[in-house]
Amino acid sequence: MESVLVLYPSPGMGHLIAMVELGKLILKHYPSISVTILTITPPFDTGATAEYISGVSSTTPSITFLHLPTPPLPQPLSSYTSYPALTSELLALSNPNVRHALQSISRDSAVLAVVIDFFCTPALGVAGELNIPAYYFFTSSGTGLALFLYFPTLHRKNTQRFRDANANTVHEVPGLPPVPAADLPEPLLDRSSKDYESFLYYATHISKSAGIIVNTFESLESEAVKAICNGLCVPDGPTPPVFCVGPLISTQGGECGGGGGGGGGKECLRWLNSQPKRSVVFLCFGSLGVFSEAQLKEIAVGLEKSGQRFLWVVRHPPSKDKSRRFLAPPDPDLDSLLPDGFLDRTKDRGLVVKSWAPQVAVLSHNSVGGFVSHCGWNSVLEAVSSGVPMVAWPLYAEQRFNKVMLVEEMKVALPLEESKTGIVTAAELEKRVRELMEMEKGFNVRNRVTAMKEEAKAAMSDGGSSLVALDKLMKSWSQK
Repeated sequence: MESVLVLYPSPGMGHLIAMVELGKLILKHYPSISVTILTITPPFDTGATAEYISGVSSTTPSITFLHLPTPPLPQPLSSYTSYPALTSELLALSNPNVRHALQSISRDSAVLAVVIDFFCTPALGVAGELNIPAYYFFTSSGTGLALFLYFPTLHRKNTQRFRDANANTVHEVPGLPPVPAADLPEPLLDRSSKDYESFLYYATHISKSAGIIVNTFESLESEAVKAICNGLCVPDGPTPPVFCVGPLISTQGGECGGGGGGGGGKECLRWLNSQPKRSVVFLCFGSLGVFSEAQLKEIAVGLEKSGQRFLWVVRHPPSKDKSRRFLAPPDPDLDSLLPDGFLDRTKDRGLVVKSWAPQVAVLSHNSVGGFVSHCGWNSVLEAVSSGVPMVAWPLYAEQRFNKVMLVEEMKVALPLEESKTGIVTAAELEKRVRELMEMEKGFNVRNRVTAMKEEAKAAMSDGGSSLVALDKLMKSWSQK
């Protein structure tokens, strides 16, 4: 019987890419195993996932994609308060389809394990009923895993909403520097919300799995990984084995923005070819990162005043129509969104592209010397693996928490601070970009991230920590 590994990612672009890269890594080192990835096409925008899957299918035919039916949502999109709420509902409703898929695969193959995303926790019970070992693949950081494993303990220790905590309140989590309450991941801030309830459910169940795979490498987050492995993050029960197998970087071109690329990618790279070494600041904010028109104008003024060369991916501002909040935005009209004359005045040192850029190719280009990032974990790993220092500008999900870790713990980024109105001013952006590219603070961060680039390479080399962890993981499956 053929041995099959089943991967079940959340439909978000970043989650899907990381899970596909895990499948590729396993196939590269253990080609006798087959990999099947369960996918769901959501009725809301998650980036250009269909195009990405099509590309993977053509370049890596050894990965099979099994498309599950999309269950109808019980409410209109406009009634959902957040992407996590939408995703949680969709994946809970998909459980019968997951069960059917696993039963179908099991008829012809020996299923070694099912590897699920954090959001796919409802499938943990299905795997247990079918006697299939279930592992988590945590697509965020090791520090994030430490926090989520410890979250049930934080929940029991605190009775007020973290959102209402005093600005100086910090929370002690094993293996992490002190975390200000306001910088905890967004879904954890309000204990009366549906998102909080869902994340508490996920965090409670992750330690009940057969193991946790993490997209990181040990030396990047050594204190957090040590705390997890020593059982400090789950004080009231056992911690499953943890396997740090990263950094897993997309070889499909990388994604920044929600579009599919096309000619824009070639234009970016042609332009970068004509720029001096390490002179360009790259600004890109993920497949869901959008700004108001007012914020876009502040960014433009800050970049112009900084005097730095830049490559900036601009997406259309969020729709004011609630019914379109979770749908893909149109391409932006740069002339109307940016200050009058900005494109003309900066044409000799800047390039603005609409909606999408080939992020991995851009970050690995030797003309790029800095990255203003939303702190999504895939983007962080791509920057670290290319040795590019960052300015941290978190937007949603766990990104504020990631910012604290990048600045305070890993020391690979400079912080960008919002004003009291929630806007990052042109002056603040100008200051931080100059610091990154011209000043000692930036040089220190650059030296640190350059060292981490070498550590990342070593982790993924023969005998490196991540490949040793992968070997242990594969042995645990072969013994089932």
